[in-house]
Amino acid sequence: MDRVSPDAESDAGPESATIAQVAETVEDLARVIARQAQTLDRLVESDRSRAKQAAAGADLPLLVDLFALYTDATLCAESADDADSAAFAAIAAGLDRVISGRNGVLVVPSPGATFDARTMEAVDVVDTGDVAEDRTVARLLRPGLQVGDRSIRAAAVIVRRHQHLT
Repeated sequence: MDRVSPDAESDAGPESATIAQVAETVEDLARVIARQAQTLDRLVESDRSRAKQAAAGADLPLLVDLFALYTDATLCAESADDADSAAFAAIAAGLDRVISGRNGVLVVPSPGATFDARTMEAVDVVDTGDVAEDRTVARLLRPGLQVGDRSIRAAAVIVRRHQHLT
């Protein structure tokens, strides 16, 4: 049987223990640094998201005013004579581009489009005998405005509902 001298054990023991403690400390520090990196990533993403929402919120009053002008120009284009109608239509198209450029979306459902309660308001309901036309737009009365996922003004529409006509 080989025996290790007590002096050899005492010399190797403290060095091994010190190396093990250093290795454990390094592992702990690596975990802490990884958690801090994840926290920093979350904070940066949160700040970016907040800045994006703030920018959209800052444009909201402007978008509402531009939308009112767009609505007026569209109505003028529909009711004006041929010479003036083209001018009002051009103004409405320009306002449409500005609204779109500021992350606004005009809600202009065409007849036959499926009714969406999130972006449309049913002002009136008309009966239809066709099952395929149930809950579809019959006519657009006023366009709507959406910014991001938020509906600022719902589009006013007339909706078809299926009724057994006798």
